[in-house]
Amino acid sequence: MSTPSPFKWPISNIPIPSYRRLGPTPVTPTPFIRTPPNGIESGLPSPDSETDENGRPTMATPLSYHHVDDTDPKPHRKLEELDVDYLKLILNARVYDVAIESPLQLAPKLSTKLECKIYIKREDLQPIFSFKLRGAYNRMYQLSPFEREQGIIAASAGNHAQGVAIAAQKLGIPATIVMPKAAPEIKVSNVRRLGANVILHGNDFDEAKKECMRLKDERGLTFIPAFDDPYVIAGQGTVGVEILRQLRQDKLDAIFVCCGGGGLLAGIAAFVKRIRPEVRIIGVNTVDSDSMTQSLIKGYPVELKETGLFADGTSVRLVGKETFRICQEFVDDMISVTNDEICAAIRNCFEDTRAILEPAGAQALAGCEKYIHENSEIKDGVFVVVVSGANMNFDRLRFVAERAKLGDGKEMLISAIIPERPGSFLKLFNCVYPRTITEFSYRYNDPERAHIYMSFEVSNKSELPEVLADIESQGMEVIDISNDEMAKSHARYMAGGRSFTVSDEVIARFSWRERPGALKKFMDVLENSGWNMSMWHYRNHASDVGRLLVGAQVKSHERQEWSKFLESLGYAWVDETDNPVYQHFLLVV
Repeated sequence: MSTPSPFKWPISNIPIPSYRRLGPTPVTPTPFIRTPPNGIESGLPSPDSETDENGRPTMATPLSYHHVDDTDPKPHRKLEELDVDYLKLILNARVYDVAIESPLQLAPKLSTKLECKIYIKREDLQPIFSFKLRGAYNRMYQLSPFEREQGIIAASAGNHAQGVAIAAQKLGIPATIVMPKAAPEIKVSNVRRLGANVILHGNDFDEAKKECMRLKDERGLTFIPAFDDPYVIAGQGTVGVEILRQLRQDKLDAIFVCCGGGGLLAGIAAFVKRIRPEVRIIGVNTVDSDSMTQSLIKGYPVELKETGLFADGTSVRLVGKETFRICQEFVDDMISVTNDEICAAIRNCFEDTRAILEPAGAQALAGCEKYIHENSEIKDGVFVVVVSGANMNFDRLRFVAERAKLGDGKEMLISAIIPERPGSFLKLFNCVYPRTITEFSYRYNDPERAHIYMSFEVSNKSELPEVLADIESQGMEVIDISNDEMAKSHARYMAGGRSFTVSDEVIARFSWRERPGALKKFMDVLENSGWNMSMWHYRNHASDVGRLLVGAQVKSHERQEWSKFLESLGYAWVDETDNPVYQHFLLVV
């Protein structure tokens, strides 16, 4: 569950964010870094560290990003041994050898729905369908000839791997990429297509990174971080440069940015807050990969024990030290979203653009929608959402379609207990009708009570209490299970099963042309037929054909009459009584 936003609208009256009230005051006032003689990879200011001539603390636990020794006569261009301003670093970032300036587009349908102007920054249109090539190329462009010859190594769940691979291809650098075993095949195959050597290791990004660091030391390769590096952060920050240049109006209330390790969020925040400090930067985590949110609340980087894998592009246990430092200073708010909300955002983006985003790519859009819904006073706002990637595995589309309506509250799931007598099921059905029924399951198992699983569409969640009240007025028990993960992922497919009390059962499968009222007409005929129905299963798959599986108790001498009745309905039907699937899973022998 995400914590409701602590902000009030309009922006001019907002208080300090909750995590900044709870956590310690950031040590550094601006996003500068102190560079030790050997360069740094990351680090946090330490209370015990020395300060420079301007009173700024130097970086604690410095890590080198290159090796300066006798075998490396031409070290790469490193950051000046002075405080370096991210504004300068971002404006001088080298990204357009491989990246495009992605368009900023108004999302008209979503804007109308949310009563705000929603602009989407189309990083899904990059050559690798992700923003990650920006930071990867900018970082690798800094490598010395010696480092380029030795080769590089990186760890990634997918998109950073593609960014490193395309940068290596452009610069002629040998590249090895360690990816988690669960990385989407579309990303793995594309990394290989770009010429990199792929090693699959571990169950998530952090396990892959450990193996990556082992191989780095063993083979003497240069490590290219996914997010916790000034040049990577600066490369991602060019997205912020483009947004401010492309938005041809003065009003801009907030920019929503997805967050895993924090590179994109830190880069955009570091630039935008220097140029337009009144624009709010809002990071978006998933509820099961919220390291940045927890870190900002507690005031130090928090490592998660485990992370969710649906939004694999932001599945990171521990944010970067440098990305955390920048976000602590410049990010105004964080919001967490569920998988269902991400699925709804994927669909909403598709309806405006006909593009299919990957889960992490739609994460910021889900956050924007949720943020506006939770702050109902927001009207006529202007928001930019960075849609960060479109490397979607085709096999996931079914899950996305199933969950999208649940994610934006357009589909409700209920569990009902009704009297086991003729006409009861039709009464339940009529309490929901004329709303579209998307699924129901029933199996005869108790002579007194019937357990029904049902889902149906609503225009908004406020309709549900009325439906529940109507059902209860019929003497039936009902509960809302729309937010029950077990119900959504498992029980809906397992409801029913074998019945130990039903006898003389026959099974028929029907299909018809799906149109408004077709299911209602069918239900009326069957429920008033005089036959005792022992099983129902219906699921609307958004196709033009309705499909229903029905069980009825029909004695052997009544089978011919039953067949005549089915023929009289005028629907296509198939007798499934002898189907081995029914025999194995639904029939008690």
